[in-house]
Amino acid sequence: MNDSQPAPRPTEAAQVPAWLKAFGALLRPWIRIRRTPDDVHSLLPDDARPTVYVIERYGLSDTLILEQACVEAGLPSPYAAADRLPIRRRRAVVALSRRPHVFGRQPHPTRSETLSLLADIVRANPDQDVRLVPVSIFVGRAPDRESGWFSVLFSENWVVVGRFRRLLALALNGRDTHVQFAAPVSLREVIADQPEPERGVRKLQRILRAHFRRIRAAVIGPDLSHRRTLIDGVVNAAPVQQAIDANASKEGIDRDKAVRKARAFAWEIAADQSHLVVRSASFMLTGLWEKIYRGVHMNHFEKLRKIVPGHEVVFVPCHRSTTDDALLPYLLYRHGLPVPHIAAGVNLNLPLIGPLLRRGGAFFLRRSFSDPFYSTVFREYMSQLIARGISLMYFIEGGRSRTGRTLEPRGGLLSMTLRSFLRQPERPVVFQPVYIGYEKIMEGESYIGELSGKAKQKESWGALLRGLGALRDNYGAVTVNFGEPVFLTPLLDDIAPDWKAAAANPEAKPAWLKAAVDTLGERILVNINRAAHANPINLLAVALLATPKHAMAEADLLAQLELYKALLGTLPYSDRVTLTALGAAEIIAYGEKMQWIRRVAHPLGDVLTVDAKQGVLLSYFRNNVTHLFATASWVACCFLNNRRLARTSILRLGRLIYPFVQAELFLPWSEDEFAERIQKTLDFFIAQGLLEADADGRIVERGPGQSDRAFRLRALAHTLLPAIERYYIGLALLVKNGPHTLTAGELENLCFLSAQRLSLLHELNAPEFFDRSLFRGFIQKLRERRVVWADGNGKLDFDLTLEEVAKDARVILSREIRHGILKLTPEKQAELERGDAAASTQA
Repeated sequence: MNDSQPAPRPTEAAQVPAWLKAFGALLRPWIRIRRTPDDVHSLLPDDARPTVYVIERYGLSDTLILEQACVEAGLPSPYAAADRLPIRRRRAVVALSRRPHVFGRQPHPTRSETLSLLADIVRANPDQDVRLVPVSIFVGRAPDRESGWFSVLFSENWVVVGRFRRLLALALNGRDTHVQFAAPVSLREVIADQPEPERGVRKLQRILRAHFRRIRAAVIGPDLSHRRTLIDGVVNAAPVQQAIDANASKEGIDRDKAVRKARAFAWEIAADQSHLVVRSASFMLTGLWEKIYRGVHMNHFEKLRKIVPGHEVVFVPCHRSTTDDALLPYLLYRHGLPVPHIAAGVNLNLPLIGPLLRRGGAFFLRRSFSDPFYSTVFREYMSQLIARGISLMYFIEGGRSRTGRTLEPRGGLLSMTLRSFLRQPERPVVFQPVYIGYEKIMEGESYIGELSGKAKQKESWGALLRGLGALRDNYGAVTVNFGEPVFLTPLLDDIAPDWKAAAANPEAKPAWLKAAVDTLGERILVNINRAAHANPINLLAVALLATPKHAMAEADLLAQLELYKALLGTLPYSDRVTLTALGAAEIIAYGEKMQWIRRVAHPLGDVLTVDAKQGVLLSYFRNNVTHLFATASWVACCFLNNRRLARTSILRLGRLIYPFVQAELFLPWSEDEFAERIQKTLDFFIAQGLLEADADGRIVERGPGQSDRAFRLRALAHTLLPAIERYYIGLALLVKNGPHTLTAGELENLCFLSAQRLSLLHELNAPEFFDRSLFRGFIQKLRERRVVWADGNGKLDFDLTLEEVAKDARVILSREIRHGILKLTPEKQAELERGDAAASTQA
């Protein structure tokens, strides 16, 4: 949208009646128009056909706003355009409805006399046509904080207001006026297939009203005035009625009681979104974000805006902080999109807080869907939202990431959304991945405690009040990047070409449903990672946590940061990844300002260091962007214990390890694409002078171990090294205990205990090193690739090739690391029996 400056008025503006010009002159200082699209001329090029502007509601102020917007955009004003009409009219404007009378009932929409006359002329003259330009006008959709809370009460909504209320809205919110031009409609094309002129005009008005409803819903959100009607629709739906009968029969209760139970479920779940509450929240959150953040930046939003019309949009952001729930809806609303309905845990439905969240658009779900009755009601509620075109937002990771990594997807809500689409596949569904990157998070202390074994703090008023103290701090900048959208229909076409047959029985679970949900979840997370932002804190964390004492000489840190920026700039991870614009020295200064790093002055050169507690917190921000450095870190790992390696060896080992790294970090490439990226990364390192190649490029060599070039490679290798060490722990345990000895659960438990003990002995100050979910994912990938498999007793079996894979680790891991891991990997004996007890207290 564009804040347009008034252009010089053309000569046709003189045709405006004098009294109207005077009124317009009084109104103009109160009006500032933002137009959509930016380039109206590309939408409305010069055309020989007469032009008629169509607005949703008649009002003198709307006519004057339209006239001003046309003049500012360089279009013919409604009064100038009237001269080209084949009928006598003062202005070329048609309104589909009138404003309420001062007294009496609101007038019903009627057939437009102007449209009828034009339709008759077009029908009678084959060479005659008129282009109709729909124009939507919104006064005060989202008032600025400076305009005061009172202006929120008079901002745009679905209610048709009277003249006095409109006058107040203009006085309070006129400087936030949005005018949206739409593509022109040919009058001849609309009425051509109608046998009677009257039917053609009625059809045209239906089309235009549907257009204005769609635009209004896209700009301010859907009409939410009928929550009770929606709940009635949920309870009366056929699947819920069947569930009511089943529940009454199962529990031996009368049907009316089961109906009341279903209705209670629906009231517990359903949002009660209020435009007034949304606007008030927007007004208040503006001040909050300005206080706690140094800026909130968005990227690729215009790409999202283009796909919103005509799609059911499901926003699926990563979940890093409790502020995600409010920040993304706020940004969508402030930039012209409606607030989605947001899935929230029922634990947030606290007294006073719950009703406010509900009116802000939250709908509540239980942690468990074990009750089929509740599950049916919830699924039907989701179906009703999608059928009404209400956008949704939920987190497919299930909960907030305590380590900063992207978590495995949970398929529950994805499955419900997919099945709801199958019931009514007319409106296409698109999933919009969103990456949210912070420089500091409010929950840092609690995350460390939870990873160290403390119980998760339950949501309560007390916890909320204690958390208010965190609002005194400043949390740096936030970056919100919109990733590549995932369109549901093409995905289903690839997985199950006959998926439309499932629409005949939407309550059934087709055989391909699980594969579709798994693919959808993985693709969403891959696209979230493909929209990451590398901020100054991420880069400092990657660099400083790679050293044993989390410290670097300033010159070394500058060189390392410059290397990272050059790497991400030369070999971008994707076209939606963004990178801080700060230079290396500015990044260090910013880290000091944010109190993440500390400078230790020294005569031979300052040292930048991270305190122990800050180091644990920084691991969270390193994990946000580990995937961006995966390929480069793998190449660097190959040279930790080797001066010279053949390219073919690097590629072979890369293909071997890639499936496991891909599953852990949600990397986007196939094995062939990863191999190609390894080649480009080797060429980059050679260009940077970190590696050297022989004459034919087949052998690659690094410098001496004590050189600056080798130091930079070692620091880069450390990003991926903990993952490789975890893989080796798993392989070593399998080989050491032998086949037919361990179940998958027992192996996971032994891996956890071994990694935890290794962390304690070697001061690996990163709790995610012994995260159970990472070992669980590794074991699952081993089984998927048939490296290991379960025998008839559930024990893991494998062949001798696994030992060869374990031996390949000698290329990457030093003898000391391998020996330390082997020494700590227990056999299945008493320690295994103690594992469950230890896990329950330490996990």
